[in-house]
Amino acid sequence: MTQSYRALWVEEQADGSFSQQIKQLDMSNLPDDEVLIKVHYSSLNYKDAMSAAGNKGVTRQFPHTPGIDAAGTIVNDKTNQFAKDSKVLVFGYDLGMNTPGGLAQYICVPSSWVVPCPNNLSLSDAMIYGTGGLTAALCVDKLLLMGAKPDDGPVAVTGATGGVGSVAVALLHKLGFDVVAFSGKTDNSYLQKLGANDVVHRDRLNDIGDKPMGRALYAHGIDTLGGDFMANLIKQIKPNGGVAACGLAASATFSLNMFPFITRGVSLLGVDSVNIALSRKAHMWHKISEQYYLPVLATLSQQISLDQVPDILPKFFKGEVTGRYLVNIGE
Repeated sequence: MTQSYRALWVEEQADGSFSQQIKQLDMSNLPDDEVLIKVHYSSLNYKDAMSAAGNKGVTRQFPHTPGIDAAGTIVNDKTNQFAKDSKVLVFGYDLGMNTPGGLAQYICVPSSWVVPCPNNLSLSDAMIYGTGGLTAALCVDKLLLMGAKPDDGPVAVTGATGGVGSVAVALLHKLGFDVVAFSGKTDNSYLQKLGANDVVHRDRLNDIGDKPMGRALYAHGIDTLGGDFMANLIKQIKPNGGVAACGLAASATFSLNMFPFITRGVSLLGVDSVNIALSRKAHMWHKISEQYYLPVLATLSQQISLDQVPDILPKFFKGEVTGRYLVNIGE
């Protein structure tokens, strides 16, 4: 087996800044853990950009390799749970945060982080979804479990051109829901291709200002932004509707009165895709490979090489990311 591998390498400089480069590393840089995986594909997420920028709330120690997603094949499994060369997926837990992540040719992780890739899902397709797609599917699932139906009315999706929002729009459309997509971008064609019935600038959500409640316009919602956007979306949800909250791209805090919850019975549904049970992740990936499978995503995602990653990651902070980035790790 090779004694070295290529990886995104993030280093802290003497002046407190952080550099990113693709570097040849010795295999000894990987943890001595249970399962060694050859990574074929990864994807890019906002959390990867935060880690690469040196956010100590995401990654405490540098140098470090980000990448919260990985899809590949088994090289060695000390627990004998996985056959050599079998297809597997790793998402969430500590991968790419304080454990060397999937933006590399190899990862070494606990067996409790590894999910078999469904037979009818390719490794590249799995990474087109990635953590963003898994999170979107979990959001939709939570709304369905609380009883959401297409007849209820339109569903609002904030941050609709991002990784989570894009998949949420497409998945809701596939399931028969009318979707109102909120975005800060001016080009509507991408969201319309995903199935959005209406595209609205995200700032319109905040037109209601300090009013305790707004008009009841949306049956349900999926929020990826947090802050005032989520608070004001909740104020505009119809009676007995729900909002699945999964992101904080705008803010990690929000201020809201109790009226939407008490007078309209609105539910706020928290969604976690990182530390949920492995059995739940496996169940969702089988669902994604079957009734939640979205062929349209392949036509609207961008495949890049590992070498391109350092140039792409800063775009997450500039609002220049649309949809999903599939990273072909290569040999």
